[in-house]
Amino acid sequence: MNAASRQQAKLSLLPLLLFVLLFLGTGLYLQSQGVAYAFYQLPGPVAIIPALVLAVWLNRAPLAQSIDVLVKGAGNSNIITMCIIYLLAGAFAAVAQASGGVDAVVNAGLSLVPASLLLPGLFVISAIVATAMGTSMGTIGALAPIAVGLSQQAGLEPALVAGALLSGAMFGDNLSIISDTTIAATRTQGAEMKDKFRENFKIAMPAALITLVLFTSLASTDTAVNVKEFSWTGVLPYAAILVLAIAGMNVFAVLLLGIVLAALQGVIFADYQLANLGKDIFKGFASMQEIFLLSMFVGALGEFVKQQGGLAWIAGHIAALAGKLALAGNKAQQLAIAALVFISNLCIANNTVAIVIAADVSKDLAEHNNISPKRSASLLDIFSCISQGLVPYGAQALLLGASFGLSPWDVVTQSYYCFILAAVAITAVLFSRHQAIKTAAV
Repeated sequence: MNAASRQQAKLSLLPLLLFVLLFLGTGLYLQSQGVAYAFYQLPGPVAIIPALVLAVWLNRAPLAQSIDVLVKGAGNSNIITMCIIYLLAGAFAAVAQASGGVDAVVNAGLSLVPASLLLPGLFVISAIVATAMGTSMGTIGALAPIAVGLSQQAGLEPALVAGALLSGAMFGDNLSIISDTTIAATRTQGAEMKDKFRENFKIAMPAALITLVLFTSLASTDTAVNVKEFSWTGVLPYAAILVLAIAGMNVFAVLLLGIVLAALQGVIFADYQLANLGKDIFKGFASMQEIFLLSMFVGALGEFVKQQGGLAWIAGHIAALAGKLALAGNKAQQLAIAALVFISNLCIANNTVAIVIAADVSKDLAEHNNISPKRSASLLDIFSCISQGLVPYGAQALLLGASFGLSPWDVVTQSYYCFILAAVAITAVLFSRHQAIKTAAV
């Protein structure tokens, strides 16, 4: 890369930096003014528009040609596939919610938890619900009102309860096969969901068990828990899609079947009106609007950066830095992938978008350093979720802070799973065997 090419490559990164500065800067300013949910007052799809305009200007090509680049990036097959899966995942979550599935999963979990183990029990329930739903925000939204009442009833420290919920929610967000982070990580790295799940499970489960022991030692109560009436049939659609996805069924088929099962169990067992199915599916589509648009726009922005050499420039610098670390095999490059997505999420406070931003550079590092797609996808998902669970300006911490009347900082400092997961994941990289690459068909 000559001097002119290097200069163009560095300039191509300016739109991405502009997006980060607009999104992060607006959030920091509004937070200093005491605005609630400050980092979500300027939606990501709007914040990225000036960055796209700058990218078109820096492309130094006829406008029609620049628009072709933009459309090519937004219409990338991985991006479009990812967006369709987002829509189906949102539809399943909405139909399951309307047909009583979420309430059934929540109360089924509560019915199995002894009163003396309420704190670790809430962590487990949150983890199960998030794994089933595929969304940390949906999990927190469903469980936070219950957990607030339980913490008051049992005399538990509110920050600890909020930290347990956040910990479980991030476990599920990271591990779930219908989570948007899983979808983004597997699609961009060319890994199969079942392979990524198994790779991820080997790291997430030990961290979850350590966290469970920690929460068990921190608090206990003998206060009885009131469980609302529920039907176990509501749990079946969640269990079905989890089993089928792990078994290797195509994700489109899994989610479509999940929507059908959720609707059928509602009609048969929960007085769900089949006439509402279309509206609920569309409601689920609408819930994915922001991440759908932002993924397309980030894909467009990434295409400009890629064509102008920005991604190659970043990859070269990260590879050079990783090469200076005296680690055997490709461990330094694995840590580089982890650091890249972790830092990206600190700037964006959106783990899915952070994965999309870091995906191309990570895939390049993986392909050139014999790192398997399932490992690179797992690292992207794990470290984006770690970062998301630790940023006090993330949606999860803000929602829990508002629900419990706490500072978001108090919430994230009790998110012990994220700290433990980081330690376990880094240890797994440092002490792992060489990660041989295998071709994965998606």
